[in-house]
Amino acid sequence: MSVYPATRLRRLRESAPLRDLVRETALSVDDLVMPLFVAPDALPNERLPGLSRLTVDGAVAECEELVRLGVGAVILFGIPEAKDDEGSGAWIDDGIVQRALRALRPRFPELLLLTDVCLCEYTSHGHCGVLDGRTIDNDASVELLARTAVSHVEAGADVVCPSDMMDGRVAAIRDALPRTPIVAYSAKYASAFYGPFRDAAGSAPSFGDRRSYQMDPGNVREALRECELDVAEGADVLMVKPALTYLDVLRAMRDRFDLPLAAYNVSGEYAMLKAAAAAGDLDERAAVLESLTAIRRAGADFVFTYWAKELAGWI
Repeated sequence: MSVYPATRLRRLRESAPLRDLVRETALSVDDLVMPLFVAPDALPNERLPGLSRLTVDGAVAECEELVRLGVGAVILFGIPEAKDDEGSGAWIDDGIVQRALRALRPRFPELLLLTDVCLCEYTSHGHCGVLDGRTIDNDASVELLARTAVSHVEAGADVVCPSDMMDGRVAAIRDALPRTPIVAYSAKYASAFYGPFRDAAGSAPSFGDRRSYQMDPGNVREALRECELDVAEGADVLMVKPALTYLDVLRAMRDRFDLPLAAYNVSGEYAMLKAAAAAGDLDERAAVLESLTAIRRAGADFVFTYWAKELAGWI
């Protein structure tokens, strides 16, 4: 007679309802933030639709569809009509993000409006701060970043998300906006996976790279130090960017901090799966659901992803 084990883990995998009942990590549309690129002129992207540029009217139409699908949060990135050395389009009263916020806020009171706070889309040189020669002037940049955050909130933003990686920017924004939630890009790495975003936002640096302010991909302990500083300066949420290639960093953050955690499923990760699906190498829906679940499983409370709209229809 064969001796069978009393513990058989397959028993709870027998049917879909059972698997749903005991699933440890769930993915919901409530966990998603959709990035939107707002520009003076629309620029569709058939290959990567999540990276299309929208006019203000186009952003309103897109948000109507997102709300209908149940997506509750968007983050706005702006591409200005003109750029200058200081990135003044980031904070001027009639800037592209400010105009979009004023159009969206009264139309969608239920929609959470987040904004990216950075200068790279607005500077003529494409760096995330202002220059002193060919060096990024940290403290001068922080003043302008805080000014940008204030202008976003005055126009209707609910949450500001500084992504520049300047030292002290969370403290400066917190001092200027004591009541506004801050999602800090605390562990933003100098990654090769930002390429499609830089094309969509027109934000590639005109010289050098961003390694003097974005993090070295080899470092984890430094990421935790960045998080500690942002917590001390008043951040409400910590973020890691990119997501899939830094799941170990996300897990280390989850183990160390009790604050909500976000992860940015970046444009290169999006493009890779889109390309593989287009080539017939994988099932896009299954691969996306697995990837986003992995990000949640590693510790993210919510995910910024260009798939938010599609996922809303799949989940």
